[in-house]
Amino acid sequence: MARSSKRGFRFVLHRLLLAALLAVTDLSATVVPAEAALQVRVDQGVTEPIPLAIPDFLGGGQAGRDIAGVVRADLERSGLFRSLNPTSFIEKINDINTPPRFGDWRTIQAQGLVTGQATMQPDGRLRVDFRLWDIFGEAQMVGLQFMTTPENWRRIAHLVSDAIYERITGEKGYFDTRIVFVAESGPKLNRRKRLAVMDQDGANPVFLTQGDYLVLTPRFNPTAQMIAYMSYIQARPRVYLFDLETGRQEVLGNFPNMTFSPRFSPDGKSVVMALETNGNSDIYLMDLATRTSKRLTNDPGIDTAPSFSPDGKQITFESSRSGSQQIYVMNADGTNAHRISFGAGKNGTPVWSPRGDLISFTKITPGYFGVGVMRPDGSGERLLTHGWQDEGPTWAPNGRVLMFTRTLQSGANGVGGGSQIWSIDITGRNERRVLSPGDASDPAWSPLIQ
Repeated sequence: MARSSKRGFRFVLHRLLLAALLAVTDLSATVVPAEAALQVRVDQGVTEPIPLAIPDFLGGGQAGRDIAGVVRADLERSGLFRSLNPTSFIEKINDINTPPRFGDWRTIQAQGLVTGQATMQPDGRLRVDFRLWDIFGEAQMVGLQFMTTPENWRRIAHLVSDAIYERITGEKGYFDTRIVFVAESGPKLNRRKRLAVMDQDGANPVFLTQGDYLVLTPRFNPTAQMIAYMSYIQARPRVYLFDLETGRQEVLGNFPNMTFSPRFSPDGKSVVMALETNGNSDIYLMDLATRTSKRLTNDPGIDTAPSFSPDGKQITFESSRSGSQQIYVMNADGTNAHRISFGAGKNGTPVWSPRGDLISFTKITPGYFGVGVMRPDGSGERLLTHGWQDEGPTWAPNGRVLMFTRTLQSGANGVGGGSQIWSIDITGRNERRVLSPGDASDPAWSPLIQ
């Protein structure tokens, strides 16, 4: 393996090991909470984000300012919250353990206040305390303390954001996560595609491969320690596993023909993928412990893009068996395969929501691709995006936000175009670009980091 690739996975491993050094203390009992007035429903479109005041965290120098900045950015990017301009603050926070002057914050129309402090400990660790205050309820809603190494400050910020999001919405946050994707560069006729990972906000990008061979459709396992992907190593398109702890890459199975479109089972013990034979593809399941495989579909149509339901009992996939590209659902053993998409156009790349309530997919019609959602029985179809080529959705671990690839159309002279990663919530609102190092495609969201 190339030296730069080794540096990449060692950096990822370092960040994962830092997670083990994280200690969390609940500070909520230090202030008796009242019934919280600060709440929001996330299953409906939010047209007026909740105004929050988030001053720079006390102490810690630049670390305190940086942590507060990441928290502001996380919460604003969710579309549910709006960070108030610090120049409007009346009260200056000097002690996060003292209740604030709630009237001062009501004056500037803040509904919530986040106070925090970052301090270096004698043993070299970074201690971060924060509190979320309900301004109208005049009560502390949550208080936590984190102890970790200074290099881990950005992850602390994401954990603070997750705690605030969960306390106000009642659902898990998604900020302490990563994205695996394909980083693209170079001319269109000689595109360089590298396997890469980054934080969900685009920070800390790391390239895992050098771009000497094509990579496609990377997917995390349930612990975010391993990636399954398709690669053209030695000009043979096959599914590979990439271990983020060791940097080891290995081909998955000794199949004579092309394997592609892999995805892990919810328990991480097996991989479901497509295998091509004589121009046709079917879906196979491989046990990672025994490396034995089982054929799940056997149809003249092209079956591919499988995705498990979160309970592992069903698989959704795309198939041409009806004469056009459509979405199907079957039991995990391959029985009871039935079509669920019947709308206009073609439908592909189905992905089951972590909540189990929806399947996201790519809608293909003349002139545009869009990302949509439907219930597992095919009802309630809704198109969330509409672009020249929006495709390949992936779910946040809380099932409330999607990322996808948006390819831009080139001009008449061939200039422009390129692929980017975008996000949108399931109400069809809050569409935002996710920054990446250059062009990017094929995003896959990790579970919450443990």
